[in-house]
Amino acid sequence: MRYIQSKDNAQFKQLVRITQGKKTETGLLVWLEGVHLSQAWLDLGFEVLQAVFDTERLAAQPELQALQQRLDARQCVGLSPALMRQLSNVEQAQGVALVVQAPQYECQESQSISDNCVYLDRLQDPGNVGTLLRTLAAAGIKDAYLSPGCAWAWSQKVLRSAQGAHFVLRIHEQVDYASFLARVQIPVYATALEQAEPLYTLNLNQPVAWVFGNEGQGVHPTLLEHATQRVFIPQVAEVESLNVAVAAAVCLFEQRRQRLSA
Repeated sequence: MRYIQSKDNAQFKQLVRITQGKKTETGLLVWLEGVHLSQAWLDLGFEVLQAVFDTERLAAQPELQALQQRLDARQCVGLSPALMRQLSNVEQAQGVALVVQAPQYECQESQSISDNCVYLDRLQDPGNVGTLLRTLAAAGIKDAYLSPGCAWAWSQKVLRSAQGAHFVLRIHEQVDYASFLARVQIPVYATALEQAEPLYTLNLNQPVAWVFGNEGQGVHPTLLEHATQRVFIPQVAEVESLNVAVAAAVCLFEQRRQRLSA
C-alpha cells in the first residue's frame, strides 16, 4: 500500500479532481465511496484502478480489512482521516472508496432496441436519476437510455441514490431523441397528462420502451409526437402530477405485475 501524507501530493490532488467529477490525465474516472458500493463493484468482477483507505479505520475494522485482502497491494492507497475527509462526499464516511472507469456501452446506429427499456428525457435532479436507476434494476429492466441534458449517471449523488444499481444495468448516456426513435422496434409509451390512456387499462405484457420526462416540462413534444401510447396514472384531482421517479416506479411495477400474472 502506498501512503499519502500531504494535501499537496500530486496523487492526492488528482483524487480531489476525481471526487469532483473532473477529468484527469487518464480521462473521466468515477469515485465509488463506501463499503456497499465497493463490495458490489468487486463482486461483479469489474476492474479497480485504485482503492483508497482511511488508515485508522482500516486498522480497526475487519470489514475494511476484508476488502483490502481482495485487492492487489499496488492498487491500495492509505490516507490519514483528515485527508480522507477532504475527499469524502458523505457525512458518515465509511473509510474506503474505489477509483474506477465507468463501463461504456456503445450505441450502434444499426443496433435495434427490442427489449424492455427506459428512456430518461432531460432529468436534471441527480436524486431522481439515481432513484430511477434503482427502480429499473429492481423491476428487472437492463437498459437505461439517458438523453443529453440528464444529470451525469456516475455523479456522486446519482451513485448514492442508486445504491449499486449501476452495476447491473447497461447505462447509455447522451442518446438523442432521433437516435433512440430510429432504433426502437417496440412500442414507445410516454407519460403525459393530456390525450393519454389510464395506466391500468393497458396491456403491458409485451416489451415497452418507457419514456419519462423532465421534472418541470415533462416529456419533450418530439417524443410525445412519436409515442405509440401516452400514459397517465389515475390520481385524485387535487394533485396535478407525481414526482417522475415515483411515476416511473408505478408504471414499471404495474408492467411487472401484469407480466408475472400472465
